[in-house]
Amino acid sequence: MAAIINYPIPKGAVLQQDFCVKLRAEGDREWQETACYQVKVDMHEVRKASMVYFDFSGTVDVEITCPSLYHIYQVDIRPLSAGIKAEFTPKFIRFRLDHPQKLSVEVNGERFHNLHLFAGAIPANVPDPNGDEVLFLPGDLNKPSIHRTEEMTLQVSGMKKNRTVYFGPGIHYLEECTMRIPSDTDVYLSGGSIIVGTFILSGVENVRIYGRGCLYLARFERFSGLNAVRISHSKNIRIEGIHLINPPHYSVYIGGSEEVWIEDITTFSCEGWSDGIDMMSSRNVTVKNCFLRTSDDCIAIYGRRWDYNGNVSHIRISGCSLWADVAHPSIIGTHGDYEQEGNILEDIRFENLDILEHREHQDEYLGCLAINAGDRNTIRNITYENIRIEPFVHGKILDFQVKCNPDYNPVPGKGIHHVSVKNVSYSGCGEVPSRICGYSREFSVSDIVIQDFCVRGEMVHTLEEANILTGPYADGIEIISLS
Repeated sequence: MAAIINYPIPKGAVLQQDFCVKLRAEGDREWQETACYQVKVDMHEVRKASMVYFDFSGTVDVEITCPSLYHIYQVDIRPLSAGIKAEFTPKFIRFRLDHPQKLSVEVNGERFHNLHLFAGAIPANVPDPNGDEVLFLPGDLNKPSIHRTEEMTLQVSGMKKNRTVYFGPGIHYLEECTMRIPSDTDVYLSGGSIIVGTFILSGVENVRIYGRGCLYLARFERFSGLNAVRISHSKNIRIEGIHLINPPHYSVYIGGSEEVWIEDITTFSCEGWSDGIDMMSSRNVTVKNCFLRTSDDCIAIYGRRWDYNGNVSHIRISGCSLWADVAHPSIIGTHGDYEQEGNILEDIRFENLDILEHREHQDEYLGCLAINAGDRNTIRNITYENIRIEPFVHGKILDFQVKCNPDYNPVPGKGIHHVSVKNVSYSGCGEVPSRICGYSREFSVSDIVIQDFCVRGEMVHTLEEANILTGPYADGIEIISLS
């Protein structure tokens, strides 16, 4: 049976009026209207875009009108791989969904004042706010609530393990903008909840942050350095289903941690250094089915940085849409233990991704799929497979270099070895040539296999056709076509 969960909007939520969105479940006559949240994008010229989220089962019809537009003449719904074809007139847009989607609806070619539409599956196993070992913070749809963190900590510490902190619909302010989450604790953000502040997980294990609510950090200045979620020296962490709105620093910061699972989250940023998901000296990390629109790297994987040191292994990124208004959609390897022997970053896999934008003009920071070995790092056994790159403004497809970036690297990396690039396509034009090169005979690149590489709808058979330049100290580079 078709059904829609249209979550409440608290009074005081920051909304955007560019779109009017209505929903109708299959078999219903009446439309349900839902408001759009404001999200800010692009650090170079910050603009206000829109976001709407809801959950459904069965089939749902979506109708969109644009009150500020006189005439709709073009509608693009991305990622293009979703195959959503809209019907539209000069005054409205309609399309149908029959499974969860994370979409960008772009009217008349506009990518900065667009509508981000997140249609999820109806959640299962929602906790009972009145259950045992549940700290219920009900919230109020008509006015904000403030929570004393010291008081919350005392309440949670008095509960048994496997406890839950439940934020109900409403705007919730965290005292001193921070909630430190202890081990063996779930934090549930119900749909319609907006938490103003950051979650910190430090030296903990067995923590889950999930639900349909928002962490809202748009009012914090860039140099506050606040991350939406910070995971340090922790183990067995899950983050699922929530929305992260404009953190001034990273959306999810992972340092010296292992067994981290991130699924079905969305995030937006508009500041310098406001990366999406950054992981430093961490192992066994999975990022799945996420939508990341950021003004710095969407996904960054590093060795040693700050208080974290150690090798990196078994990283899995899959089913995501990456939109880099600035910098890289993905980058591996810049930072490492340059004072000693560097770090090893290995067994890293990017699979089934849609790259919606790459918009960077600094030569040192180009590449949708970038491996930059610096700081004595060795990077090996990397896989990119089934990746669809849509037309982007400015950048490269690939950038595999052992280098010494003057901004970040006191010394170069040691090498890049055994990289597989399979079933990668680019549908745009005018890209900067990709580059594969080593630093010296000792610090080299080797064994790069590029298979079934498609550019502008054509399978390529040579590096020249693929617009890939090779520099010195790069051996065993092979491009093959089996399709």
